[in-house]
Amino acid sequence: MGIRERLSGNEAVAYAFKQINPDVMAAFPITPSTEIPQYFSSYVDNGEVDTEFIAVESEHSAMSACIGAEAAGVRAISATSSCGLCYMTEMLYVAASDRLPITLAVSLRALSGPININNDHSDAMAERDSGWLMMFAETNQEAYDNMLQAMRIGEAVGLPIMCCQDGFITSHAIENIELEETETVRKFVGEYEPKHYLLNKDEPMSVGAYATPVYYMEAKRLQAQAMKDAIGVVKSVGKEFGELTGREYGLIEKYEMDDAEIAVVIIGSSAGTAKEAIKRLRAKGVKAGLIKIRCYRPFPAEEIAEALSGVKAFAVMDKSDSYNAHCGPLYADVTASLYAAGKAFPTGINYVYGLGGRDVRVESIEKVFGDLAEIVKTGVTGETQRYLEVRE
Repeated sequence: MGIRERLSGNEAVAYAFKQINPDVMAAFPITPSTEIPQYFSSYVDNGEVDTEFIAVESEHSAMSACIGAEAAGVRAISATSSCGLCYMTEMLYVAASDRLPITLAVSLRALSGPININNDHSDAMAERDSGWLMMFAETNQEAYDNMLQAMRIGEAVGLPIMCCQDGFITSHAIENIELEETETVRKFVGEYEPKHYLLNKDEPMSVGAYATPVYYMEAKRLQAQAMKDAIGVVKSVGKEFGELTGREYGLIEKYEMDDAEIAVVIIGSSAGTAKEAIKRLRAKGVKAGLIKIRCYRPFPAEEIAEALSGVKAFAVMDKSDSYNAHCGPLYADVTASLYAAGKAFPTGINYVYGLGGRDVRVESIEKVFGDLAEIVKTGVTGETQRYLEVRE
């Protein structure tokens, strides 16, 4: 039986960390993720966890400390946002290449400049090729649930994992949430038993050694294989979590897609706004649907191709821009998935939206569906990359 509570997304993540009781947390404050280490440090002070809390001088140092701890054979966690995530970049790549399953909470926020503290996905998307597993939450409940599954997933394949939620929209907003009993959580997550670690006196080893061309490519190929292997792990852990809690998770969520003729592909909290728009449109007889990407790395290419196979037109919603004069990052991944599947392409367009916290209303998403309906009616695609709710 779950515990009913009302928590912000940040507090829900911190509470999940408390229930897991990791060995080390190293963190440096940055809006809007500051509350996560703040809440967690109070658990440390109160003796509610056995965690060693390391107050560092920067986000680069936070990830460095996590790398050292995880390499030594213990569970390490951190939290950050925006420019703090960028400041970690060098060490994010090191953590992934060293195959260290660190868990990182990210409250998503726009990157500078111009300076902005509101939500978009530019920080996470800047790190999409760093080799980290990446999960996104729509709600506070999902932020909590993702965190409970994250360590199982990362440790199973030997890769670090970041759990992302939208800054302020979920990180600070309070919602009803169902928590699991701590004993249940710890049994589900299990103990961390690394096969190789620095403090094992019976197996001298190095971590992060220099790799010449003779070894480097094989190391990266194994890293890439771990990402592929994670697809099955995400599914199995999500299914087991569903059997335990009644809340099952996969790589994607399909909403009203059984007979959808037009659809949006979206990520994060805006999925909730899109679902409300679809409810309104369905009431008018419009066959609209939605695909929400929960697991962004590994990318659910086969699931996306299958889900879009029956639609006539779709829009991919990017809350960041790649500045490539072509499309946003999510659109690139989605269309590559369709091409790889070798199927006939439905018509796809890309919307960049919500940058720097620009408000996205139900009416905004209804406009996207209206554009898709016009494309289906006329057969004219027009511009493939568009900007939603911007003063041109």
